Amino acid sequence: MTTQVGVRPVIQADAIEPPDSDKFARQLAFVTVGVPTLGFIAAVVYVIQFGLRWFDVILLGSMYLITGFGVEGGLHRLFSHRSYRARGWLDVAIAIAGSMAAQGPLLFWVATHRIHHAFADRDGDPHSPRPRGEGRWAVVRGLWHGHAGWLFTVRRQGWARHVKDLMQDRALMKVNQLYFVWVVLGLAIPVAVSALYYGSARGAIAGLLIGGLSRVFLLDQVTWSVNSIGHTWGNRPYRSRDNSRNVASLAGVSIGGSWHNNHHAMPASAYNNHRWWQIDLTGTAIWLAGCLGLVTNVHGNSARVKEAP
Repeated sequence: MTTQVGVRPVIQADAIEPPDSDKFARQLAFVTVGVPTLGFIAAVVYVIQFGLRWFDVILLGSMYLITGFGVEGGLHRLFSHRSYRARGWLDVAIAIAGSMAAQGPLLFWVATHRIHHAFADRDGDPHSPRPRGEGRWAVVRGLWHGHAGWLFTVRRQGWARHVKDLMQDRALMKVNQLYFVWVVLGLAIPVAVSALYYGSARGAIAGLLIGGLSRVFLLDQVTWSVNSIGHTWGNRPYRSRDNSRNVASLAGVSIGGSWHNNHHAMPASAYNNHRWWQIDLTGTAIWLAGCLGLVTNVHGNSARVKEAP
């Protein structure tokens, strides 16, 4: 149901939160975790059987960077924290790229992350990796929950109130509604490109398994590792109220997302690299886009952060 406030639509929460959303979400979690995992296993078998060619690696890397920026630069820094603004339809393109990562619809991803910051490592945090239960396996269970287990247990009701700003944007609402179209597109692109390059059905299969499902699986593991490892092990230059940590070893593959303690110290910043040697490909891309006039209102690091040890 929609009502009009001026010329901007307001989407009521019950329009995007069906009564059985928790049941549907658990079913979707099995698909989200299971299908890419099976696809990755199939890709390993394929590579053992037929070998890995340079074009496969380039296709995997290209799709990983596109969807990886869609997640870290889009779902995270642009839409969750509004650390910069994209001009024209660029925000829609970035939202589509993030949706192709198959980590959940735009509104749910953003709402979950905002809740995470509001209750970081406390009751209410959807994916805190704190020890769960008692005994020697409590830490392991906590890590699994923070990594992917939370997808099967998180409650969906009530999250829409955390994304009221995004619900005012017709274009972004349409991106959210067409989530499964973008997931399929994220698989269809590598299939089509690989099929055209190799000119065979085997090429299409390679595109699906390597540039498609394996790419989803690998990006999932990196994103989820920031949730689990990034709140368990690593460096803490900022003594924040949560247990966020910098995980330097993941900086490259997370395209800057694993400087997690830096991010929690200054969540509104478009840049996670608080030192010259810290790799933040997402921040670099945002900076270049700003130089080209493609993005505006880019939030930098405060003097307090720059002077921190």
